Amino acid sequence: MSVVTSIRKSLVPIHREGYPFIAIAVVIALGLMVFSTFLGMIGVGLAIWTALFFRDPPRVTPVRDGLVVAPADGRISHVGLARPPRELDLSDEPLLRVSIFMNVFNVHVNRAPVTGRIERLAYKPGLFLNADLDKASEDNERNGLVISTPLCRVGVVQIAGLIARRIVSFVREGETIGVGERFGLIRFGSRVDVYLPVGTKVQVSEGQLTVAGETVLCDLSAQQPRDTAYRVS
Repeated sequence: MSVVTSIRKSLVPIHREGYPFIAIAVVIALGLMVFSTFLGMIGVGLAIWTALFFRDPPRVTPVRDGLVVAPADGRISHVGLARPPRELDLSDEPLLRVSIFMNVFNVHVNRAPVTGRIERLAYKPGLFLNADLDKASEDNERNGLVISTPLCRVGVVQIAGLIARRIVSFVREGETIGVGERFGLIRFGSRVDVYLPVGTKVQVSEGQLTVAGETVLCDLSAQQPRDTAYRVS
């Protein structure tokens, strides 16, 4: 194995969506260096952070039937009952919602939590409130998917945040997507919600850190009684 090959394998891949932003950051850094070494170093730091933000590391996804994996890197900010966005036509009643909050240092490439057919894809413009707030699920700009599986329909919603101003989708309605496959990206801080049937036994708790495509949220084949107590948002 050559030295160049070894170096390439040790570097974390960068998603192509980040190339324009990294190029802009590098140009800014070079421009600042002309005026001041100190400002130039700040620009270099910004360019490095931009590259890290768009990193897209490989993931090893568990593939056992029924498993639901985390769609995003981040922190579990909410586990409980909540009504899904109306534009998804997923349910008029509260479902079990697992929310994952991503800060600006997390990987922001999102991955499918289950294998299935993308039954619905719905984008809704909105505000840019703090994505960690519960009302962000109703008021903020968002992009939602409904994935149909043999066991149930699963909702996934990308929510913009204070800094996030752009939700990028890589998929279309009618496509089949595999668990752990990339389906989108949110630029610069955000949240992803997963909506599951009431009674699903979750294997995560609030405050827990997740790894997209790897952390198991629940097993759809293992159900809890429907009267399981969750708080309703």
